[in-house]
Amino acid sequence: MAKTYFTEDHEWLRVEGGVATVGITDYAQEQLGDLVFVELPEIGRKLAKGDTAVVVESVKAASDVYAPVDGEITEANATLSADPSLVNSAATGDGWLWKMKLANESQLDSLMDEAAYKAHIG
Repeated sequence: MAKTYFTEDHEWLRVEGGVATVGITDYAQEQLGDLVFVELPEIGRKLAKGDTAVVVESVKAASDVYAPVDGEITEANATLSADPSLVNSAATGDGWLWKMKLANESQLDSLMDEAAYKAHIG
């Protein structure tokens, strides 16, 4: 069964079988406004926790999306190249950004569950 985690930087991860699907939260997309471009990560790229993985551009600003844990990119959501607004309409669903094979699952212990994230954003 998949388990979802959240970061202080407003990323979410849905983890199942050692693979995390990563995106930005509804809160983050609301703060950014309408997305007009998503720079997707390269498949096979190895990320360390805190590395910039993706750049999203909205009508308001460009923003980095960070790797929440160490791992290797296994898939990027190619649908976003043609329709970046999918992040706005389905941030925690079809608007996911990338998938990654986790290098160290114990890093998940430092992330928040949904209740803690809701408390974090107030």
